[in-house]
Amino acid sequence: MSMTIITKVGRRQTHSIFGDIVLFLFLALLGAFMLLPFIYAISQSLKPIEELFVFPPKFFVRNPTIDNFLNLFQRTNNMWVPFERYIVNSLLITVIGTVGGVLFAAMAAFPLAKFVFPGSRKYEFVIILSLLFVFEVTYVPQYITLSFLRLIDTPWALILPAMANTLGLYLMKQFMSQLPDSLLEAASVDGASTAKQFWSIVMPNVKPAWITATILIFQALWNRDTSTYIFTEQLKNLPAVFRQISSTNTIATVGIGAAAAVLLMIPPVVVFLFSQSRMLETMAYSGMKG
Repeated sequence: MSMTIITKVGRRQTHSIFGDIVLFLFLALLGAFMLLPFIYAISQSLKPIEELFVFPPKFFVRNPTIDNFLNLFQRTNNMWVPFERYIVNSLLITVIGTVGGVLFAAMAAFPLAKFVFPGSRKYEFVIILSLLFVFEVTYVPQYITLSFLRLIDTPWALILPAMANTLGLYLMKQFMSQLPDSLLEAASVDGASTAKQFWSIVMPNVKPAWITATILIFQALWNRDTSTYIFTEQLKNLPAVFRQISSTNTIATVGIGAAAAVLLMIPPVVVFLFSQSRMLETMAYSGMKG
């Protein structure tokens, strides 16, 4: 009887190890496949002109060069608006929009997760429903609203919509629901106000959630082209000016566009690498029912 048990345990353990190996190989292949666009973008940015138009096209660069980056910097230096101005505009829009978006999402998620009030279920339903729509669906009504508020051709046309980030709100609401109510009740008995509970107890315990929201909002704002909302050249950001440079109908702009895409990828990738563990933790908990 003991031999049978040992055999069964051994079989289960062997099956588990085999399953782990298969799962690891599958995830490794999936990760490599997802890296292909990044590798291709870097390869394109390093290709000389003669390799960009070869047929059939080659995935990897044969004779790497940094001429595309040099041409990009040369064109930015020749513009009548200093290139540093575009960098400052991008940083201001991204930082203000990200901080505001995270704070508003956290403050909205807290009452939805820990309080019951008239219409709370309906608000939650509307938030979940909004996740079904991509940005393009709401572009026209959003533009009309911003025009009515006289925010077109100002940085606030991008900053204010970013503060209404329903995905970040949903993630933080799900994470806050995991916090035990007894923790907040004990703080209330000790005399802590609702604001004190939010800043001293809730926010430190949902750090992975708001870090994830920071990454998502940062990435969306950093790569957002301001040309559809901002028409004054001094107020445009980096994606807008890079699009203008690479949109001219010349052969050299193909490589310049690839170089610009690589430069725009760097900040979001760096931010993600420094906080990837927190983001994965949020994704693991966000689907749990509190």
